[in-house]
Amino acid sequence: MAFSQETKDKAYIRAGGKCECTRKVCSHHTGRCNARLANDWHAHHITAVASDGPDSLSNCEALCIKCHKNTQSYGR
Repeated sequence: MAFSQETKDKAYIRAGGKCECTRKVCSHHTGRCNARLANDWHAHHITAVASDGPDSLSNCEALCIKCHKNTQSYGR
């Protein structure tokens, strides 16, 4: 499954156009990443679809490409 465009749009607005990552595995930031998302960003499932995570706004976070790559490599 995938997020609808409406859900992705709402996640982007909620994030203020900045990455929402707060993970410690991302060495390029402390606290929240805050990288500007522009056109290059990913809508990330907080709870994976494989673990029955829904395609809802509450399970979606806007991540920059770098943070999304780290999230996929190291998990949440």
